[in-house]
Parts: sequence; C-alpha cells; structure tokens
Amino acid sequence: MRYSNLFGKTVREAPADASTISHKLLYQAGFIRESTAGRYFFLPLGQLVQNKIINIIREEMNKAGAQEMLSPLLHPLDLWKETNRTNTAGFELMRIIDRRGAEFALGGTAEEMFVDIVRKFQISYKELPFNIYQFSNKFRDEMRARGGLLRLREFMMKDAYSFDVDEESFKKEYKNMGDTYMRIYEKVGLKTIVVESDGGYIGGDYCHEYVIESPIGESKFFMSSDGTYSAHEDVACFTVEEGNQSDVEESLKAIKAQRGKTMEDGVKLHNKPLWKQIKDVLFVDEQNRFILAIIRGDFDVNEVKLKKLIKAITLRSATDEEITNIIHSFPGFISPVGIKQLVNKDREIIIVADPSLRTVKNAYGGNNKQFEDLLNVNIDRDYIPDIEGDIALAKNGFLGPDGKSRLEEKRGIEVGNIFQLGYHYTSKMKNSVFTDEGGKTQPYYMGCYGLGIGRTLASLVEIYHDEKGIIWPQSVAPFQVHLIGLSIETEETKIKVDTIYTQLTEKGIEVLYDDRVETRAGEKFADADLIGIPHRIVVSKKTGDKLEYKARTEKVATLISIEEAIQIIGQK
Repeated sequence: MRYSNLFGKTVREAPADASTISHKLLYQAGFIRESTAGRYFFLPLGQLVQNKIINIIREEMNKAGAQEMLSPLLHPLDLWKETNRTNTAGFELMRIIDRRGAEFALGGTAEEMFVDIVRKFQISYKELPFNIYQFSNKFRDEMRARGGLLRLREFMMKDAYSFDVDEESFKKEYKNMGDTYMRIYEKVGLKTIVVESDGGYIGGDYCHEYVIESPIGESKFFMSSDGTYSAHEDVACFTVEEGNQSDVEESLKAIKAQRGKTMEDGVKLHNKPLWKQIKDVLFVDEQNRFILAIIRGDFDVNEVKLKKLIKAITLRSATDEEITNIIHSFPGFISPVGIKQLVNKDREIIIVADPSLRTVKNAYGGNNKQFEDLLNVNIDRDYIPDIEGDIALAKNGFLGPDGKSRLEEKRGIEVGNIFQLGYHYTSKMKNSVFTDEGGKTQPYYMGCYGLGIGRTLASLVEIYHDEKGIIWPQSVAPFQVHLIGLSIETEETKIKVDTIYTQLTEKGIEVLYDDRVETRAGEKFADADLIGIPHRIVVSKKTGDKLEYKARTEKVATLISIEEAIQIIGQK
C-alpha cells in the first residue's frame, strides 16, 4: 500500500473528548473516526488490525472444534419476550418496528437467536455436543458511550454458544473455551487475568471475565496477594474475621438514643465498635417487595449478590416516606427485630441476613422508632431472617477466601467472557430440546462465550505505546514494514525505493510505503512512529546499496542489506 493512496491520514491533534490513550492514538494515527456517539468508522488501517484479530480468533475457535455461522442482526422481539429479557435488558435494548408492524430488537447479544435456530432441527444426543459462533455487530443503547472503542453503542463481537446434554459434558467445553481464549490472547499479544464474575442480564450461575489490568478499566476486581484468587467486585468473597461469637448472650434492651441517622452516629453515642452494630439497608424490587438487607456494621451490602440471592431484576432504595408510612419504622433506626409486625398488611418484606452477623453477639442498632435503639440483639433469638446468604461487598485488604492472603483491589479492561448458561434459556424457550438415548426429549445445557474485537484492539494500544505513538505486536499490525523513501523526487532514488517495495511484497511481506514526495523526513518518521508498524526501513541517497533498518521498539537504526531485512522480518 502506497501511503499517498491510503484513505485516512495521520493528524497531530486528538479529539477534545478523548480521555484514553487508545482513543487519542487510534484517532491521530488514522485508524478510527467517530460517526455518532459510541459508533465508529474503522478506517483502512483500523480494519486491517481488526481483521488480523478476527483471523486469530477464527483460527483458534476452529481448532477448538467450534463452527462459524451468522445470524440476522434484527431479532424478532417475540424471542426476547420468551425469555423475559425485554424487561431485564430493556434499559439498553434497541428496538425497531418494520413497515408491517413487526417488532425487532437490534442484537445486543444472541442467545435467543441461536437457541431458535437450533430448535428448528430435530437433534439427537448423538449429534451433541456442538459449539457454533459468529462475528457480528452488536447494538446496546448505553447511557454514556466513552473511552473510544472501550465502551460503545455499536461494536463487533465474536459470540459463541455451546449445546450439551448435561452439565458434566458442558464443563469439558467450558474448559476447552477457557483454554482457547488464553491461546487467542497470547497470540494477539495480551496478558489476561481470568476473573470470576457475575452473569448479569445474560443469565447463568457463574462466568469468568478475561481482563487486562489497566487503571482506566471499568472492571473493578480483587486478587489475592498470592495470585491464587481473582474475582470481580460483584461476586468477590472474603473471610469474615472473628468478632465476639464466644460471648454469652445478654438480655435484649431498648434505650433512648438521641443521635443522628448514620452508622457513625451510633458508634459515637454507644461508644461501641462499628462491627458490633447492625447495618440495615431497605430496598424495593421490581415486584414491589421490600427487601431488608442486614449485615455487620463494618461491611457494605453488595447489591449484585443481593439481587441474585432473592432472584430480583432491579433494586432501588426505599424512600423515607415508604419507611415511615408503609414500614412504620424510622430512617436511620430500622431494625429486623419486630419489623414484620409493623409493615402494612398488603405489603411483603423479606429479611435477608449476611452470615457475618453470626460473628457478632450482643449487637446494637435501631428499634424502628425515632431516637430509640436496641442493645444486645442476637440473630435467631431476637429475629429470624427469611434468607441467609453472602451479600457482603469485598474491599481492599480484606482476608481472602483461603483465610491466608489479603485481597488487593485492581482495575482492568474486560476483553472477553465465558458464561455457564445451563438451562436458563432452554427452559424458557419452547421445544428447545434434543432426543436422549431413551427416546425422551431433554432441554439443552448451554454455554456462551463472548469476545470484544474493538476492546481487544483498544487494549493493545493501551498496553503497547510510547510517547511517540502505537507499538503494534507483529501478529496484529496493519503492515509488517513501514517503508520510507527519502529524496524520491530524484528518479534514481525513486526507482531504487520502488524496486525494494516490489522485492518485499513479492516475498509476501505486507508493506506500507511512504511515497510522498514533498513531505519532510522528520514528518515521515513521526508518522511511522505514530502508526506503530513493527519494522521501519528507510531508503535514500545516503543509504547507497543498503537499507536503514530499525524496529519500532528500538532507538538506533542500522544499515543492512535487503536480504538481511527480509530475514529479520521473517523471524519476528
């Protein structure tokens, strides 16, 4: 490719709203341009890199036994209604109506579509398992697109779906895909951390994210200091250090408490440690149920864990008016003790207790009345939770699940994920079944495997760059060689550079040839550094019958022959 013919040239100024290195450099180097917020053109250089990434993914997916196909972008909305995701994912689901009045969703993810195509076939257990995947654009009506390619409204994704007879068979494919992802990222040039995470609106009981550690990442996760445990903040667990569970239970006591509404106010008034106080957080879910989440005072409630435990889709904080007029308690003085007898008869309240409360004897907290507290509150004796389970939010420095190492808070960019879906979709979508060995129909056991192409591309730039520009790994670079011709206004030099360009391309080497006549050498070198192609070759009057070679990662150039250059490029 001759640079003079390349569509999309370098520019010196980055967009005013570019907040990440990848956004700035990809724009300046001529890889991307924004269409509307959250939607980008991939210019020829950007498309070349994207295709390299896709080819690596395709090669590894095919090696792993997956089969590529393609589904329509418009999903009949009835499919999403079957799984109730018109409600659970509605905040970012983009919908359209065609001229016949038919409703569609622009595909944000494709579980329903792939289940739908599979159920159109009469499949027996002999044909299982199988894994089918696609590369397609996805559409999500994000509240705020940002970070260039890191958070988009329209983006390219590789999504795959496996269909198995049962969980035991599925676990083999889950590991197969996990290993495949590690090979993909290694070939691309990224070091990923596998992080336990939450399935969110996609569903399933467990999943893992592939994260690139970066301070600009939106994924907050925790890793144990010994590196044996890593989990997203939504699901991270920790060891609750002992309180005073060996103490003898004392008599429940109500006292006047002239204090404010905060936990700190309780600590100051009673002169007792925060961990002995009961933290009460009242929510309302989409079914209009009241959820009283209670936890040890030095911990915070993890809303993701809470939603999963009570099988809720959404949660919001209860208002002061609801606490006063429906619960008949008082803000800042809520207590699980006796609260069920106070609530309006037509409303349901569910008490959810975190196990950390079992490390506390003789706790203290409110008494459902203004300026009145309870002392010596004990679980099981003074209140009985409806549900007990882990709803605690992990924090930096907490003791890890193994009880030995401490958790370290980190940030990263999520570039891929794998999900266990189980029967989440096939139990909701009719006739999503295969015929088992006994001739009976059984629902498919599913897995889902997503990989963001644009995020992967942007993450590479976040990792591989310097003050001059991008430094592409050779496996995904748009070209292998950046050939720069100097003094090519003279016929002799031009013929010389053209000849080298031909020699390189005939060897199958991908070359970007800067053939601009009136551009200064310094500008050509700056553009080469900005674009970030792994190898740079300069040809001029001064190089004689040699070439000036420099790798993008090196500072000093050397004079070598064309044969030596071809050998070096082929080795890297």
